[in-house]
Parts: sequence; structure tokens; C-alpha cells
Amino acid sequence: MNSTAAEKDNGKIELSEEEESFAALGGDEETTLSTLSFPPSNLANYSRKEKSSSISPRTLQFIRMHYPAVPLDDWNDWRWQIRNSITAIDELRQLIPLREDEIHVLSTERDCLPFRITPYHASLVHPEDSHDPLRRILIPDVREFNRSAGEAEDPLNEDEMSPVPGIVHRYPDRVLFLTTDFCASNCRYCTRSRMVGRDEHCFTPKNWELAFDYIRSHTEIRDVLLSGGDPLTLTDETLEYLLSKVREIPHVEIIRIGTRIPVVLPQRITPKLMRIFRKHHPLWMNIHFSHPRELTQETSIALNRLADTGIPLGSQTVLLKGINDDADILRELFLGLVKNRVRPYYLYQCDPILGSEHFRTPVDTGIEIISKLRGYNSGLAIPQYVIDAPGGGGKIPLQPDFLIDKGGGMVRLRNFKGGVSYYPDTSAPDT
Repeated sequence: MNSTAAEKDNGKIELSEEEESFAALGGDEETTLSTLSFPPSNLANYSRKEKSSSISPRTLQFIRMHYPAVPLDDWNDWRWQIRNSITAIDELRQLIPLREDEIHVLSTERDCLPFRITPYHASLVHPEDSHDPLRRILIPDVREFNRSAGEAEDPLNEDEMSPVPGIVHRYPDRVLFLTTDFCASNCRYCTRSRMVGRDEHCFTPKNWELAFDYIRSHTEIRDVLLSGGDPLTLTDETLEYLLSKVREIPHVEIIRIGTRIPVVLPQRITPKLMRIFRKHHPLWMNIHFSHPRELTQETSIALNRLADTGIPLGSQTVLLKGINDDADILRELFLGLVKNRVRPYYLYQCDPILGSEHFRTPVDTGIEIISKLRGYNSGLAIPQYVIDAPGGGGKIPLQPDFLIDKGGGMVRLRNFKGGVSYYPDTSAPDT
């Protein structure tokens, strides 16, 4: 078992052996549910109306319909959300009417990404809309069985670039540190669908030590990106240990965290977690967003809590066919992110994992979207469109071609309205 909150039960949260060992290193005694609730920090002292003020109206309606007996203290506790995540077809069909093809996929034994959604994330899905974008992100599709040219289980060649378990060393001065194979909600287009939720990869403290040793021995590494799975599904004590061990390496200047937790489990962003983060600056965070509907009241509170902790926030978004491959949808998302102090960082072309053709757009679609955003969004709200090159070639930026031509000491340029401008290219000789 990985160092994640325990699965469903009706009693006390059980810690794995790894979590108990981390707690023994100096973690606090287990905090009560109320002190980890989200927000305010102690819901026991508030009326039901006040407790629900931190919950968006759509989600509150979902709770009343499907979880009427669940105290809001529990709903607002991230560990309850993980314990009660929806992982089986019978659970899902009580919340969302399923099509026959969805029932077939969920009922079929297959070697692919397991199905998992937090109750909070499920509350965002429109149950009656079979084309709802969040539904398509989360519920398996029969087209995942298809195989297309150029697809691969590990298209970015991460396994081949892993010198020790959990470390991917592709760029000279930075490494990817895969800390867990667990996510709170599993996205169907996940780049690491080969490992997420499988319990087949050895994300253990023993292997973490191998990763720490590798980073220590490579003094050129100045930047460590913690990812997975999702590192924010680890317990507070485990995260404290992990961050402390990386931070004590002298040549590591920056620690980054890649996560989707503020989107799928914003209840995890607790005051206690913020106190841990404050100890380990400079700390940066990139958050995976897919659609503007994910910018809920709960997520906004979580983002502002992170920003108030002094963490620079960026976002990354995968371009997905029929989900967000529209300039107006992405404009709404990116402007909403900036409003919440998150800088749109990357717009990814969807990686060609197995069974992903129904998610992938033509590359020209991404270039056209960036062109439509330019001039109508400020530069602060326009990410860099990139392809993470298959085979491990790294991120390659793609941009609209605003340069028409050059010659005669002039550069001819196209602006966002299609108008033509000339710029004197003084470094070029006249011809």
C-alpha cells in the first residue's frame, strides 16, 4: 500500500506501515476531523448554514440528494473524500445515469487506468448530459480499447530515463520525482495511466532513499519536481518528511509540486498543510485544470489559500477534443485562473498514450486557439502551447506564425487582428 489516506471504511483511518514510520519521525498526533475541515478551520462551532457557505450551490444540492446523512464536517474532510471515493459501477450508477456502452466498459476486466472519482468531483458532473465535458474526462469510454498508430504505453519514454526508481532525469538541471502512484480522481487521458492506481510500482520510503541519494550525488540538479500520481494525496507527516529531505540537499534551489488536488479535492488544502509548505520555500506549484467548470467556490478558496502561503501558482491544461478545444472555453478558463492568482503555464497537446485518439485534436487546433487568444487575453493569461515529444525529446513550443517575411531591412508582421505592420530590422543588411 502506498502512503495515501486509507481506503473506505466506517471507522478510524488506518495508517500504512510507511505512514506510521513517517509519523514516528516527528509528526503531530492525529488531528481531529474538525481541525482539518475546509473552511472554516473548526466546523463544529458553526451552524449548518455557516458550514455550507464554503460549499458551492451545485455541490450542496448534490449532497442533499445523494449524501443527506453525511455531516458537512465529514464532507469537508479530505480523508473522508478519499475513503468514500467512487470506484465501482454500482456506486457510480447511483449518482449518474450510465449509457450501455459505459456500463460495458466499467464491467469489463481490462488492463487500463482504474476508475476513481472523489464525491466532490462527482458533484460537478452534469448527470443527464452524456456529452458533459467533465463526464468525458472521468468516466471510461469504449474507445479506450482502440489502438492507433503512434500510441504507446509510455510515449515520453520516462521508464527508460529513470536511473533509479521514481526519478526521471531528462533535462540537465532538473528531475521529475514520482512519489506515489495514487490520484484522488483518475483522468482518462492520463500520461501515466500505465502506473496510476495499479499498486505495481514501488513508491516506498526505501525507494525514496534511492531517489534522495541520486539527487545528492548529481550536483547539477537544482530543480526537483514532485509528481506521481499526486503527491498531495500523501499524509501531512509524509509530505513533511519528503519536503524536508529534498530541501536539505544543498544544491537543490527550487522544489515544484505538480498536482490536481485543488481541482478534484480542494478540501485537502488545509491550514496545517499550509504551515508545512511555509517551511520549505522557495516552493512552486503547477495545478492541472481541464475546464472552466472546475473553477468552483471550493477550488477558489483553495487557490487563494495556497497563494496567501507565498507559493507561485501556475496551471497546465491538456487540449482535449470535444472538451476544451475551443478558444472561448479556454479564454474563460485562463481568465478565471488569473483572477485566482494562477498563471496559465502550459497548454499541452494530448500525449499519445494507448487508447487516446478520441481525446487528441489536430495540432493546428492548438495553434489556432493560441492565435485567437492573442490580443484578446493579456499575455499573462495565455499559456505556452507545447508538445511533449514522443520518445523523451522534451517539451517543444508551438506558436502561431506572426512573422510574414523579412527583407530590405524590414520585418513584415501580422498582428492579432490580421493587420500588417513593418518593423525596421536594423541588424539585417539592406538587399
